[in-house]
Amino acid sequence: MFDDQDERPRDPAGDAGHHHDRGNGHRGGTSLGHDTDGGVDDHVARSLEEELCRLAEISAARVVVDDTGRVVELHVLARPGKHAKQIARDVQSVALASFGLELDRRVVSVVQIGPDDGPYAYESGLEFRPLISAITAEASGLRSLVRVTLTRDDDTAVGFAEGSVASSAQHRLVAAATVDALRQLEAAAERVDVESAHVVRVGMHDVAVVTVVFVLPHGEQVMSGSALVRGHSEADAVARAILDATNRRLTPLLS
Repeated sequence: MFDDQDERPRDPAGDAGHHHDRGNGHRGGTSLGHDTDGGVDDHVARSLEEELCRLAEISAARVVVDDTGRVVELHVLARPGKHAKQIARDVQSVALASFGLELDRRVVSVVQIGPDDGPYAYESGLEFRPLISAITAEASGLRSLVRVTLTRDDDTAVGFAEGSVASSAQHRLVAAATVDALRQLEAAAERVDVESAHVVRVGMHDVAVVTVVFVLPHGEQVMSGSALVRGHSEADAVARAILDATNRRLTPLLS
């Protein structure tokens, strides 16, 4: 029954039209930007780089994907003239409109080069860090309550940690309150827990050193962070050390 159908001559125009649709499938936000497992392959990554370089402000682009084909970093070298945040939004628009890729703004890093060939503007996206707005501690009997306030863009989060008033516990309380605030700003921080927090003497300086545990699908990973103590504020240094341990590392955990 199927032999007669197989012997029918093909329509060259129909075949050509079908081939054309596949070759341009990334236009209009279709799924060409993904392989069969939902990731981005090397060909699409290089095509996205070429497409981004067509923008007047961008002179170079580099897309970094992980083993699953997910875009975890996108670095752009841009000319001055347009704000870095606007360039990052343009990158997101090109990726979505031309390749159907929805990029989190935090994976987009923009560096602008000025007339002197030196860095002209800050990096956005991956380089953006939460800011420490305030750190307070209240003691009630033998208990201590620490509050750490972080800001990110227009968002503000207050993290809390309660424990002993013992001096040996204060650094860990600050670290735990900082992580608690991070969890309110970024859901991926739910995977983070404080392992240790100390202030140590290194040469002529006091340095806050922390270790945090990232709970991953196939195990745990320990990361460290550090920050110099400035103005005799050990609490501020501990909070900055937590941010040092978690910055950039949270982005690949985003779903």
